[in-house]
Amino acid sequence: MTRRKLALAAAIALLTGFVKASIGTACAQTPLSATEIVTHYQTATIDGSSLFYREAGPAAGPVVLLLHGFPTSSHMFRNLIPALADHYRVIAPDYPGFGQSAAPDHAQFAYTFAHYASLVDGLLQHLGATRYAMYVMDYGAPVGYRLALLHPERVAALIVQNGNAYAEGLGAFWDPIKAYWADGSDAHRRALDVLVAPETTKFQYTDGVSDVSRISPDNWVHDQALLDRPGNRDIQLDLFHDYGTNVPLYPEFQAFFRKDQPPTLIVWGKNDKIFPAAGAGPYLRDLPKAELHLLDTGHFALEDKLDVMAPMIRDFLDRSIAPK
Repeated sequence: MTRRKLALAAAIALLTGFVKASIGTACAQTPLSATEIVTHYQTATIDGSSLFYREAGPAAGPVVLLLHGFPTSSHMFRNLIPALADHYRVIAPDYPGFGQSAAPDHAQFAYTFAHYASLVDGLLQHLGATRYAMYVMDYGAPVGYRLALLHPERVAALIVQNGNAYAEGLGAFWDPIKAYWADGSDAHRRALDVLVAPETTKFQYTDGVSDVSRISPDNWVHDQALLDRPGNRDIQLDLFHDYGTNVPLYPEFQAFFRKDQPPTLIVWGKNDKIFPAAGAGPYLRDLPKAELHLLDTGHFALEDKLDVMAPMIRDFLDRSIAPK
């Protein structure tokens, strides 16, 4: 009887171990569903600056860096992150003066795109991310492309959404900003106050969208509340002026494209008046294998076309950077 009990106990232990191992293997191989993905909201001090970032996905997964535009923050990626983070390690920082990152006084802090690229580089080094695909949009384009000039070998792929690297993309919207670049006068600076006004913030989300009921008004309410913080207008006006330093770098950005030929997906809201479709096509001169999709929407395409864009982006990443 004792022998039987021992044999039964051994069989149960063996079966239990097999079941646990099978469950563990299944869990390791089965991707998380979007509802199971947890986004972590964290801060890191980089070169004395407090940077907020969203992070989700497996620590050992291929890295996807999401770089936001004006006047938003990593908040613009809140719905895309769960669509990618079952398999990819997704990192989405806020630049200083945006979102939840620190916003020091503009007289004591350099609000420049070079500084932003340096800080994002420092954050990635802090997080141990040494190779990454980049999603660049609006301001995220010059931040990301400056980062690429610093470390071209680290860029695994590009996803470009309404982000400029060609003179053709700077249309009539930019004329008042170009006037400010030309002389830096207070009169031309004050003329740009309208760009941080509530009606302009709402315009960026709704213009060019055929069904505005798809766009949550929380977007422009959230962004405007941050723009209206004391001192933030001057931060944004400093950045409008510094954007002019990106244009002379366009040839260098383009040389990076030609030399390194990163796999590239272009998903562009074709009705955007800020970064019009004229800025999308020229990428194909230097990246002839890039995939170009012009979508019937405006500036913040993810708010309107996530159902179209997320599968495109996921398929592109799976083909471009997923481990074989």
